[in-house]
Amino acid sequence: MADVLIALGGNVGDVRATLQKAIANICGMTQAVLLARSSDYSTPPWGDDRQDRFINACIEIETSLDPHALLFTLHKIEKKFGRDRASERRWGPRTLDLDLIAYDDVSIQKPELTLPHPRLFERAFVLVPLAEIVPDRVIAGRSVAAALAQISTLGIHRLAEPG
Repeated sequence: MADVLIALGGNVGDVRATLQKAIANICGMTQAVLLARSSDYSTPPWGDDRQDRFINACIEIETSLDPHALLFTLHKIEKKFGRDRASERRWGPRTLDLDLIAYDDVSIQKPELTLPHPRLFERAFVLVPLAEIVPDRVIAGRSVAAALAQISTLGIHRLAEPG
């Protein structure tokens, strides 16, 4: 079984409900065990700031799927929730974004999959929720907490638990 980190986000529709349903789909469709789930965070858009704020979270799962099969399943789940990667604009609005951040200590450099995620250490909207659940996890030689300490978290706010 592999220990996997996945980032979730979106800014279209009822994102918090979508994230909950997506997590259930991830666990069901990958026969994964959910080890940890971060809080939800309201975050400024990244790459294209002419859009609504995002809601982001991270999960840690354990799965026996290989990285390519897992990525295929994550894309299938995104599509189920209305994402059309072929016709969207880069860094634009989306109902659901699922990013494979790390898969054990595996390093892959292929056009369809790079692990760990190539922009992980640039993205506070991923590092903040990751630091909540796995602050001491070392990815590409850096702990999540140490990487987070190196970047700005301006505009990122933890959301109250729903209900």
